[in-house]
Parts: sequence; structure tokens; C-alpha cells
Amino acid sequence: MAYIKTMTPIDLKEWREANGYSQSGLAEVLSVHIMTVSRWERGVREIPPFLHLALKFLEMQAKEKTKKRKEK
Repeated sequence: MAYIKTMTPIDLKEWREANGYSQSGLAEVLSVHIMTVSRWERGVREIPPFLHLALKFLEMQAKEKTKKRKEK
């Protein structure tokens, strides 16, 4: 069974802002050009269907960092 979660440009922008990333910051951690993120958010370029997985990974990393800080 295939599972594809598609993100809309609005979904991506809301996720980015909610998680404290600028377009350039998100581009850096995803290893893409800033214009790629801009084009995704403007709907000029199709958002890859696997991007939600990368964003979920970034959320998990942030939670781990927060957890480690609290343990110190």
C-alpha cells in the first residue's frame, strides 16, 4: 500500500514558521537552494511528496535537543 501525504504551499509555510525556520534556514538544513523553498511556498514548484518525512525528522531532532537540554 502506498502512502503519499502531499503538502500544500500554505502547509509548508505554516510548518516553517511554527518551527522557527526562515526560508534560508530551512533551505540550509534541507540542503536545497533558498529559491527552492520560496518556489515551493509560492506554488511555482511542486513540493516533493517525501518532504513531510524530512520535516518530521527535523521535528524529532528539535525534541531530542530540547530533551537533552532539560536533562543537564
